[in-house]
Amino acid sequence: MNTGSDEPGQVAVAAEKAKAGEEQSERGLGSRAPEFIKARRALHLSWQVGVFVVGLAVVVAGIIMLPLPGPGWVVIFGGMAIWATEFVWAQLVLRWTKRKVTEAAQRALDPRVRRRNITLTVIGLVIVGALAGFYLWKFGIVMPWKIKDQ
Repeated sequence: MNTGSDEPGQVAVAAEKAKAGEEQSERGLGSRAPEFIKARRALHLSWQVGVFVVGLAVVVAGIIMLPLPGPGWVVIFGGMAIWATEFVWAQLVLRWTKRKVTEAAQRALDPRVRRRNITLTVIGLVIVGALAGFYLWKFGIVMPWKIKDQ
């Protein structure tokens, strides 16, 4: 195998990368049900219905958790991952979501973006502190249980 290098370590690295690429292409899109289930049409259809119902229950639980306490988005993406074990559309949505999250994480780690975010946060805190100080200077602290009836 010619990798463009005469060093022996480069050949091993290139072979490992090629092997990893083959594994990803083999994994492709489609059902990940066991072969004995795929072999029988009725069993495979009932398997898909079961996966859809379980994934739907998890997604609905995640949607309920959005306004309530709980990890709503994590649970929703968990339900999408359950659907992605069986449905191509869910696999594509999950791949797109992973790509966008990775891109956002890379942008967030950019030093210029981090400096900008820290600067904006400090400016915001200074403004809130100044407003709170002005309010306390102007009106003072009045506890609710000491308010007189008017």
